[in-house]
Amino acid sequence: MLLTQDEGVKNFIASLTSQLSEWLEAGKLQRIVLVIMSKATSEVLERWNFNIVTDAEVVEKGAIKEKSDKEIMREIQAIMRQIASCITYLPCLDEPCVFDVLAYTDTDVDAPGTWVESDAKLISNPQMVKLHSFDTKIHKVDTLVSYKNDEWDDEE
Repeated sequence: MLLTQDEGVKNFIASLTSQLSEWLEAGKLQRIVLVIMSKATSEVLERWNFNIVTDAEVVEKGAIKEKSDKEIMREIQAIMRQIASCITYLPCLDEPCVFDVLAYTDTDVDAPGTWVESDAKLISNPQMVKLHSFDTKIHKVDTLVSYKNDEWDDEE
């Protein structure tokens, strides 16, 4: 696991997780997308999509649905292992890259001034791999990675 030493990245991630947590707890977050792009061209190379389905009964009525932390952690660990194993089939990113995070929220959400409207940053003709899901009994998260199809793969 790599850890960043860059204070700007640390501050960005702290601000990001704080805002996402707020939306998640309010049941207003539908999807988070991590986009990895070429620094030189801004071409989208990978798109990590995390669809979130929130149990409205829990948010609206405060209903309690139990699932052990151990079960939740086991499911998250399975996803993390699967994400780590993706390097066996994802194309090698052999150029400087940047990342962005897209948050899909309910339409009635007011985004703070640090967030801006964005296009979906889609990949044309992507390869896609669906990863494991996990369920906390409050939120269900489905994961999908899309990546740019290398041109030389089409010639084989």
